[in-house]
Amino acid sequence: MTGQAGAGKSTLSHALAARSGLPLIHLDLAFWKPGWVEPSEAEWREKQRRVLAGDAWIADGNYTETLDLRLERADTVVVLTTPWWRCAGRAFLRGFRMPGQLPEGCEYSAWQRLRDEWRLIPAIWRDRRANEGELSIIAQHGQHATRHVLKSKRAIREFLGGFDTGHRPAGPPSCGCR
Repeated sequence: MTGQAGAGKSTLSHALAARSGLPLIHLDLAFWKPGWVEPSEAEWREKQRRVLAGDAWIADGNYTETLDLRLERADTVVVLTTPWWRCAGRAFLRGFRMPGQLPEGCEYSAWQRLRDEWRLIPAIWRDRRANEGELSIIAQHGQHATRHVLKSKRAIREFLGGFDTGHRPAGPPSCGCR
């Protein structure tokens, strides 16, 4: 599952995990070391290999620099292409809520949360075409995976509806990202 900050990755991932019974891996929880210390790229790649070692999972997060690792093992890729203005609005509102979980050894005040989420808004504007780069990586490293590019709330509802019957949505990629 990938998409811009505020695209709805976590919301959709939770819904998919509930419907499919697959374990949900929040990459943001796995990424940070205690005290909000970033791992080196080598450490992060190794940690992702460990957390993605299971047979089946849903991985929620961006981390484009390690997208290739997830694609190697993924059979399905979901890209949310939510409009930048909706992502920015969600980041703004999310600043008022504390996350349900924090990475181990990391503390977060309400002020820090507000600051961090609101700092995302200019980045969301700047990176509003980031999905194009991700689609290129997916086309290169995820040729074996079924791809779903969801561009609207309706597309997300239809995608989730495929899980209500106990079957995973299948078929050809829903985008031209070969």
